[in-house]
Amino acid sequence: MSRVYNFSAGPAILPEEVLKKAADEMLDYNGTGESVMEMSHRSKEYQAIIDACEASLREIMNIPDNYKVLFLQGGASMQFAMIPLNLMNKTGKADFVVTGQWATKAYQQACKIKGVENCNVIASSKDKTFSYIPELDKSKFNPTADYFHICQNNTIYGTRFTELPDTGNVPLVADMSSCILSETIDVTKYGLIYAGAQKNMGPAGLTVVIIREDLIGGAKEDCPTMLDYKTHAENGSMFNTPPTYGIYILGLVLDWIKSKGGLEAMKKINEEKAAVIYDFLDNSKMFKATVSGKDRSLMNIPFVTGNEELDAKFVAEAKKAGFINLKGHRSVGGMRASVYNAMPVEGCKKLVEFMAEFEAENA
Repeated sequence: MSRVYNFSAGPAILPEEVLKKAADEMLDYNGTGESVMEMSHRSKEYQAIIDACEASLREIMNIPDNYKVLFLQGGASMQFAMIPLNLMNKTGKADFVVTGQWATKAYQQACKIKGVENCNVIASSKDKTFSYIPELDKSKFNPTADYFHICQNNTIYGTRFTELPDTGNVPLVADMSSCILSETIDVTKYGLIYAGAQKNMGPAGLTVVIIREDLIGGAKEDCPTMLDYKTHAENGSMFNTPPTYGIYILGLVLDWIKSKGGLEAMKKINEEKAAVIYDFLDNSKMFKATVSGKDRSLMNIPFVTGNEELDAKFVAEAKKAGFINLKGHRSVGGMRASVYNAMPVEGCKKLVEFMAEFEAENA
């Protein structure tokens, strides 16, 4: 059976090289006679795996020494609670830019935390179905806020921040679940970065948190032990059994990124892939992108025909042709092509060829 082109928003496509490497090592990892999947997380063999994974992530992202890398569980959704429980420890205030469903949930969850004084929505793009990144008025920023939250790339609606807000001394917190490792970033501009692995890093079940050390240790008194960053930082992400296999796969993905030339190379490839699809959409008479201008995501590209029946027909015929998971999120409909790092340029070109044929046959 030949591989399909998987445009899923997550769990998403993984590099074939990574999958083949994992398959080769499934029954016997590095001569141990066992699979990583069944390996004790307390063994020296596994300690070497998690240490190497963290070292690779630090190297690729240029993570400074005063930041901790935590390998956690619970997805980005767990972070919606962990962040305010740990960071809203001074004024009980936080600023939010609401640019989609996940940013909305982060805001709503923070509002539920006991002792929260004020969760302030600086700006929102809900008025136009989250199809753009709103301009920010710095005069509305709270200089005493405990943190300032953004979702850097919007998986569902296909927008991204191309310029970060200047939050001064207020820690910038970013959900990077769908854009981490897609291009170089300056980690020092953030207080905390979090990302579910299932989009651009590895399989579902692993969540990566990169947090500045001074933001650790101030959790609320009623914060559960497992939701305290200090618990995991002091135990090297080994307080309980971590998502061992997910960490192993992330390590393989990081090796693959290094083999491709690192994040600068990834960015160039991702820009090329996105351009292939956006250029077609901008010239098509049938298909239209739902986002325009500088806010367009490089990772998630939503589009529509304007006709629900035609959309459904396209998704069905695309699946038969080997292009799967193109149906848009249930909250917005239409179509969406998620083109994470592991999606080859060829996949985007083949998709555009199919779209052109579909348009010609259904004009």
